[in-house]
Parts: sequence; C-alpha cells; structure tokens
Amino acid sequence: MSAAASGSPTPDVVVIGAGMIGAACAYYAARAGFAVTVLDSGPVAGGTSGAGEGNLLVSDKEPGPELDLAMRSQELWRALAAEDDGAFGTSFEFEAKGGLVVAFTAEDFEALQGFAATQLPSGVVAEQVPGDRLTEYEPYIAPGLAGGFWYPQDAQVMPALATARLLKASGARVRSGSAVTGLLVSPGGAVRGVRTTSGEIPARFVVNAAGFGAAAIAAMAGSTLPVQPRRGFVLVTEPLPAMVRHKVYSAAYVADVSSSDAALQSSAVIEGTPSGPVLIGASRERVGLDRMPSYEALGRLAAQGAELFPFLADVKVQRYYCGFRPYLPDHLPAIGPDATVSGLFHACGHEGAGIGLAPATGELIAALLAGQEPTVAAEPFNPDRFAGYEEDSQ
Repeated sequence: MSAAASGSPTPDVVVIGAGMIGAACAYYAARAGFAVTVLDSGPVAGGTSGAGEGNLLVSDKEPGPELDLAMRSQELWRALAAEDDGAFGTSFEFEAKGGLVVAFTAEDFEALQGFAATQLPSGVVAEQVPGDRLTEYEPYIAPGLAGGFWYPQDAQVMPALATARLLKASGARVRSGSAVTGLLVSPGGAVRGVRTTSGEIPARFVVNAAGFGAAAIAAMAGSTLPVQPRRGFVLVTEPLPAMVRHKVYSAAYVADVSSSDAALQSSAVIEGTPSGPVLIGASRERVGLDRMPSYEALGRLAAQGAELFPFLADVKVQRYYCGFRPYLPDHLPAIGPDATVSGLFHACGHEGAGIGLAPATGELIAALLAGQEPTVAAEPFNPDRFAGYEEDSQ
C-alpha cells in the first residue's frame, strides 16, 4: 500500500534514518518549506545517536572542510539552544561547557601548540594553559601534566533527547519500524520515493541518513558508499558530585580520530553529566557489528580515565554501552546528491562527530534540495568522490 493510497499526505522528502543526522535533515528541510517523512527500522535515536556522548567539538579538528562544517554547526547549535519556544535549550541538556585538551609530555604539549596555531585562522578560540594552571580548570586532574589548551567553543548535548526534540520541532511525520527494502524509480531513472516493509512512499526526494546502514541504501541505487561501522565503548560511573567540570581529553585522542587503523585504539575522554555520572571514552575499532564486550577496550578506558583523573580509580562503574560510528575511509562525511541517480541525496559517514556536525549537515542538505547556495561549501563532501571505489585501493 502506498502512502497516497493509505490516505496519508505524500511528502516532498523522505529521510531514511531517525538519528541525529536524519533529524537535522528533517528540521532544516521543513524550515525550507518541504513536507518531510522520516523512516527508521528501529526507534528514534536507536542506533549511533543513542550510543554517543553528545560531543560538539571543534578542538579535535584540523583546518579543512570538516572544521568548516563544525564551526557552522556551532553557530546553529547555539541558535537552537537560544530558542524560547520550549522545544530546545535545556530540554536537550545543551551545555556550553568548553573543552580542555591536555598533554602528558612536553613533546605532546608542543604538538598541541602547533595544532592550535593551525586552527586559529578558521575562527577556533584556543588558550594555552601551562601545566601548573590546569587545576584552575579542573581541580581534580592528575598532577604533573605538561600543559594543555582550553577550547571555550566546545559544548555538549544529550544526543537522544536532542534527536527527539529536533524531530518533534521539524513537524515531520515519523514512521518507526519501517525498514527500506527498495527505491521507487521513475521511467527516466530518477528516485521518486521508497519501498518499505509497511508500504510504498512516493516523494520528490530521498535523503539517505541511515548511519552505518547507508552503504546498503546507496547500493539500491547502484552507487558505492564505503561506510563501515567503527565500534566504540563508553563507561558510565556511579553518580558523583561535580568533580569534572568540562570535557577533558588527552592529546592522543586527536590522533585516534584521524587514524584509519582497524585495530583497537583508545584515549581518555572524560566528562561529567548534569545527572551525576561521569562518562569515560573513547575507543575505536573496526570489528563489523560485533556487540560482544571487549574487556581489553573497557580495561584500557578505565585505566586511562584514572590516569587523567586519579579519583576515578576508586569510583564504581555502573555500566558501559557500545555504539557503531559510521566511518568513511577519508574521514569526511558524504553529504550531497547520489553519483548515479537523481532525486537521492546522502548524509552519512560522520563517524564520531555526527552530533556536532548535524545542524550544518541538515542545513546543507536543505539548501541542495532547494537548489540554493549553501552556507558551507558542498564540494568536499560530494558522495561522487567514491565512484569506482574499491576496498583494497585504500
């Protein structure tokens, strides 16, 4: 049964994926005047978006297209948080808490100095903090660190709440439990909707925001998007007083983010939450969709967390959770029209930065749908860069 046959209004845009990226695409497409339906085989924020820390970071991004996207997203996140209609702001736990990146050695501190200097022309604010001043920012941080950099623009949201609130504010029709089984294609070869487990939905445009499932959607159009899941774990402690004030991570995290190594990598990323528990991440490894606990990864996170904040050695871990970041081999998301067929757009492959990059991604998709000039240059994110891609070429 089609959406039209069932009596439901026919949307202009179908967004595949009810995570943070899909929610942002729906929100900004709706603001551009499109009627939107959002589909997901599971619940809202049931995938990557519900298994992250909600990072809104500029501190870990080198100059280039991703940093440009992050800077625009920072503006949009703050605009969303300033909304006074009750839909945003504290309702999704937006915290402009800032980030502190620290170095254990003089060599790492020197590397941080060079990295921060390259970011300044892009508008990133970074303040050098000598080792003996780190306790001014974090009183319980480990002694003897070489120094760090304070990034006041870094922030955080509660990702599942933000996804749900943004979807609600979009006014989109959300259909959970509807898996996409195929694309509807016109006689001229353009995508004109989707076929799902609950019926056909015609639409002028389809946006593939399916996270680590985006490769399968692209394949339905005969295109290649080499999105792979990259597993990560986060430890959640018992509720504590406010002992970690900001997002704090070691210099090694920047290198881990940019690495293409499939093997396990981990580096301390610590932050408190409004409800009390401290979150300890972050690990990365490519192991398919294996959800089995990795005691090596969990052990590393616990040890690295205690190395950065010694009091954590005596704190109980209540639970851990696992998520799969949608990874593309060049570490840039795919945002834009499909390389093979018209009417299909992709918004995927943001890896661990999807929450932070979501608003600018949604704004970019909306501009492309409307045929308007986007605020952030679209070309670096064009999915056609993977045409003819072969796994063994990387």
